[in-house]
Amino acid sequence: MKELPELNVGVVGHIDHGKTTLLNQLTGKFTDTHSEELKRGITIKLGYADTIIYKDKDGYNSKGKGTPIRYISFIDVPGHEMLMATMLSGAAIIDAAVLVIAANEGIMPQTREHFMALQAKKIKNIIIIQNKIDLVDKKQALKSYESIKQFVKGTIAENAPIIPVSAQQGINIDKVFEELCKIEIPKKETENVKPIFLIARSFDINKPGTKIQELRGGVLGGILKKGKLKVGDEIEIKPGITIKKAHQQFYETLTTKILSLYKGNKSVEEVTPGASISIETGLDSFLTKTDSLSGCVASLKGNLPEISNIVKIKYNLFKEVIGTLKHEEVVPLKSKETLMLSVNTTITVGTIEKIKDNFIELILNIPIVALEGDNVGIARNIQGHWRLIGWGEIMQ
Repeated sequence: MKELPELNVGVVGHIDHGKTTLLNQLTGKFTDTHSEELKRGITIKLGYADTIIYKDKDGYNSKGKGTPIRYISFIDVPGHEMLMATMLSGAAIIDAAVLVIAANEGIMPQTREHFMALQAKKIKNIIIIQNKIDLVDKKQALKSYESIKQFVKGTIAENAPIIPVSAQQGINIDKVFEELCKIEIPKKETENVKPIFLIARSFDINKPGTKIQELRGGVLGGILKKGKLKVGDEIEIKPGITIKKAHQQFYETLTTKILSLYKGNKSVEEVTPGASISIETGLDSFLTKTDSLSGCVASLKGNLPEISNIVKIKYNLFKEVIGTLKHEEVVPLKSKETLMLSVNTTITVGTIEKIKDNFIELILNIPIVALEGDNVGIARNIQGHWRLIGWGEIMQ
């Protein structure tokens, strides 16, 4: 597994188009483990599942037949319009995406919104799954295919493969594996750079009633963007935890030690950029439970800049608002307007203080670790929903 090329793949698309069922076919795991998700049949938080793709004389599989080719870490992203912020957090930690479009329903508002989010986050490797092919006849399947071709025309996904699939029946799953193995592995910086670990989830893995001497430390899940981390490293986590003093909110940086590292369920001594990983820390698991540290950034102690309440962004706006049923132009940004920003795995809200040409400066409600060149998704509140209207990058 150490030698296998690694890829982080987001599974995106409109609600109920079959993302989680597809992931179960690809990995043998269901990512909907949150009780509310199982009850409602939708993904609420980012779900994770991983697999190794093998190749034998009959083609590609994840059943362990043949030669191992690739280690894939999948991130299941919510398709519900109310969870756009979570979707953007997921888009920040992937190298490639599988866009799921149900053949019986076609392009829906969140299909468009997720697709624009992939463009905003500069995800160029996209595989399109024309799912639920078993629910339509040949004529409707071809019509659906043509509408997908029209949808991606002139975009980053114009030449993306479109694979007809029935996730429910397990049809053409091998073709999805084949396309995943064609994607070029992105080059990652590992030498002479400060490690940057983006925290997407945080957990308490202790079961109720665990004896004190058997308690495990708090766990962080996410992606190492660059550099290396190893067991025993002392790390800092920013912005960290919130503390209230005299009706004001302050952020306190956490420092801790890496006790163990995991890729999937395999324990490793060192990690470099690649698939999603879990870090067991020396933190009290109370500090990491229920995703309380998701959105933070971790690095070796003393490496991260101070957290910032002011951010300068070079921005680009889409021509029209995505995610609504009617076509609506994106109107220019205005001074004192409130925007939602997604930076890496964190979401914050800020007010525009300065605006000049295609640069804006915002004062943020929730501080961030502002790293120059980082990609930013920009959303505006339109009729009670945050709608993606553009993207940008952080300037110093």
